Amino acid sequence: MTLTPDEILALPKVLLHDHLDGGLRTSTLIELAGEIGHELPSTDPVELAAIFRAQAESGDLVRYLEVFAHTTAVMQTAPNLSRIAREAVLDLAADGVIYAELRYAPEQHVAGGLGLQDVVEAVQAGIEDGVAAALEAGYAIRAGALLCAMRHLDRSEEIAALAIVNRDRCCVGFDIAGPEDGFPPTRFGPAFVALRAAHFPVTVHAGEAAGAESVGDALFVGARRIGHGVRIHEDIEGFGTEEPVLGLIARHALDQQIPLECSPTSNVHTAAAPSIAEHPMHELRNLGFAVTVNTDNRLVSGVSMSSEFAALVDAGWTVEDLFEATLTAAWGSFLPYAERADLAELVIEGYGIDL
Repeated sequence: MTLTPDEILALPKVLLHDHLDGGLRTSTLIELAGEIGHELPSTDPVELAAIFRAQAESGDLVRYLEVFAHTTAVMQTAPNLSRIAREAVLDLAADGVIYAELRYAPEQHVAGGLGLQDVVEAVQAGIEDGVAAALEAGYAIRAGALLCAMRHLDRSEEIAALAIVNRDRCCVGFDIAGPEDGFPPTRFGPAFVALRAAHFPVTVHAGEAAGAESVGDALFVGARRIGHGVRIHEDIEGFGTEEPVLGLIARHALDQQIPLECSPTSNVHTAAAPSIAEHPMHELRNLGFAVTVNTDNRLVSGVSMSSEFAALVDAGWTVEDLFEATLTAAWGSFLPYAERADLAELVIEGYGIDL
């Protein structure tokens, strides 16, 4: 059955992998950049979005990362952080997202004099305002924060402690982001030891810029989810054939149903997948892996959850496939068990599928 855009928009969505600094509204970026005198490639919202999308599609990592220099430049004050977080929640709610985990790296937002805790509080205030404003507009959404430590810097222990301290107020999990290749999770052993001791949920970017061994390292340090993870197929001999043979890493992820935070369009932009039609997530799903659908960077890649759903439908996914991925995401969220069950129930009701 072909789904119309309105039908896709109406489907409840659960988003586990969305970067706050990769999802600003172009109009907001232009306004805030003007206030601080930061020069952008264009001050026309449509043209600026097109430029960013072209940079993402270029295959040039340096050009791709240039976008984040622009976005983080305007994310150095508490009011700006709160506004951007609020707008992110509102935009996601209007797109049918009922639960989102917004991730950001506090250490990237202290150039203007904010402390790490100040950053957390500013983002959380924006999230709470966004949830309330969305409800007034008729959309019910819940959102949590995921704190990232940057792999090429040395603040992982500090960010882990920050996440743990804020767990009961806003922070639902910890992540390491940034350059994957050459910066394995095992470099941050003390941070992951502290997180395990605190029984704190962890996801790790892996299997995107580096191969299956990176996923193995993430599992070793205790990751409950894998950010992207699409290159785990490199640990499957005969992947895509009738008799695939799983290696130990792939078998671990499959047997333990470790959610893979796949981001179809972004994965193509970063060369983790050749195209959406040929994305490894299709076959991984067929093999029983816990595949979820995510946006990664909405502004940079020019996507929404609805557009990602539509692209997957064009690639052959059915409404049942979207339901399965969304239900997997609900159960893979970093909410407490009872709240995950409630979220899963909302997904089941929203899709109207009898189990």
